[in-house]
Amino acid sequence: MKYILVLMLLVFNLAAQQSKQKITLGAGPYFQSEPYKGASTLILPSPVIFFDNSIVYARWSRFGVYFLGDKKEDYSWGFSLTVQPRTLGYKSSDSSYLQGMQDRDSTLEGGLAFSAKYKDSSYIEVMLLGDMLHKYNSWISKVEVGDEFKAGNFTFYPSVMALYQPRKFVDYYYGVKNSEATLDRPAYAPNGGFEFGVQTYISYPLTKKLSALFNIRADRIPNSAYNSPLVNNRFIYSGLASVIYTFKY
Repeated sequence: MKYILVLMLLVFNLAAQQSKQKITLGAGPYFQSEPYKGASTLILPSPVIFFDNSIVYARWSRFGVYFLGDKKEDYSWGFSLTVQPRTLGYKSSDSSYLQGMQDRDSTLEGGLAFSAKYKDSSYIEVMLLGDMLHKYNSWISKVEVGDEFKAGNFTFYPSVMALYQPRKFVDYYYGVKNSEATLDRPAYAPNGGFEFGVQTYISYPLTKKLSALFNIRADRIPNSAYNSPLVNNRFIYSGLASVIYTFKY
């Protein structure tokens, strides 16, 4: 990931030499509840980067490079290569119920994305992403539709999404191998399924350049994942609280 960040910063610098671009930088704690029995909520420090100059982009912790697209007064669209982290999984030491299980690791996903935006507010994005670190050794697909609206000094960016997670993905993160089975943890080989999510970003200006940014998200995991003996929560809740600084570069 650090090499990708360095590459993106170099591209940002080359683009900025041509014209001034708006960039948003920040950081804050990220949390994610775990669906697994006895596992504690994940809390991590997270950088926050937003940038888009129609050549490259950064959206929180996801990065991309456009290779085809167009931008008009009322709308824009583009195809891009993109990469993002996948924060899911567990260590067998995370709970007494998981002891004896092999660790399931987070990974890095990369692939193809299509996005379209209307009047800088309504948008749709479609992605097909593969496992770059060979953890679950498969791919996922995602569709997200969102919009922007204001209420006083608050700006909201709500969206809904649907993700298809194939059998290999669900089996890696929620399955139980025969060698891992116990009397109260039977072997389980799930099928693929759809995960549905809703989220919103919320921003509030603190000064001319500083703002508070929050993200709140809830995902309903596939039925085949919820039926796993490892799972006791149907929903994964996640979010971010950060302070961001926006400037021209």
